[in-house]
Amino acid sequence: MSGVAGLVLPFFGLIFIGYAVARLKPHPADALGWMNTFVIYVALPALFFQLLAKTPIEKLTEWGYIFGAVASTYIVFAIMFVGSMLISRSSVAESTIKGLAAAYGNIGYMGPGLALLAFGEKAAVPVALIFCFENMIHFAVAPMMMAISGGDRQSPGRLALEVLRKIALHPFIIATAVGVAAAAVQFTPPLPIERLLAYLASAAAPCALFAMGVSLAMRPLRRVPHEVGVIAFLKLILHPVICYVMLSWIGNYEESWVFSAVLLASLPTATNVFVISQQYGVWMERASASILITTLLSVGTVTALLYAITNGLLPPDLFP
Repeated sequence: MSGVAGLVLPFFGLIFIGYAVARLKPHPADALGWMNTFVIYVALPALFFQLLAKTPIEKLTEWGYIFGAVASTYIVFAIMFVGSMLISRSSVAESTIKGLAAAYGNIGYMGPGLALLAFGEKAAVPVALIFCFENMIHFAVAPMMMAISGGDRQSPGRLALEVLRKIALHPFIIATAVGVAAAAVQFTPPLPIERLLAYLASAAAPCALFAMGVSLAMRPLRRVPHEVGVIAFLKLILHPVICYVMLSWIGNYEESWVFSAVLLASLPTATNVFVISQQYGVWMERASASILITTLLSVGTVTALLYAITNGLLPPDLFP
């Protein structure tokens, strides 16, 4: 248990420090902008490029693995979306945000740092693949569903161009594409650039987690959705279970790949869900509450998952 605590406490401790500092010494929300810019546009892209460029190219085309991870996410999305429509009689727009709250994990800020800390550099490739392909789907699904609901008045052509623009210009996806290209031609950056990338990569996790804590502190708990229990169960429990079963069923993947995907599936609701809800003016305060509550609960669930993995309680393949 001490080994798991050594992984989890520094990780969640950085989130708590960010939260506490933001509460004790508040600043305007805009003050966080440069920190987020550094994390999203500089540090995490440097981390993804550095690790992917050193990976054999054949490992970057595991389509079955990508399908299993993304499919498990959208099975959870579909469960929440359909349940919201049929049971709560919510609109398509509200049901979309609820579905994202239950399925869209914090794989950008929390994923790379925790997976690399838990499983080493072997986790970099699966984390990058899952992040890129899941976000491509999220970037397409959210505006498409809002257009269906009538909340987005753009023409289909303009909507498609906007989705493609978001995918093509996202810094993580650009860094992943460049990293894959470097791996394909076996390009090695000059030593000074390699050292610069290493410095930037080492700053990615601590800065991302601190910024996440600050973001949580800036979104006080106001309207708690009555679906929060279902959202937390789907996100923190059912999502990793479905991911584990799917990847075990699809193929015989490396232990670090399976557990990286399951760990990413177990992470709490992404802060991007609030950004999407704010963009369309739908379910904003309750999306914020879902993020905060699932993040707090994930301290226990993620710790339990890592304990099961590190102590051999969870086999790497359910169907050996």
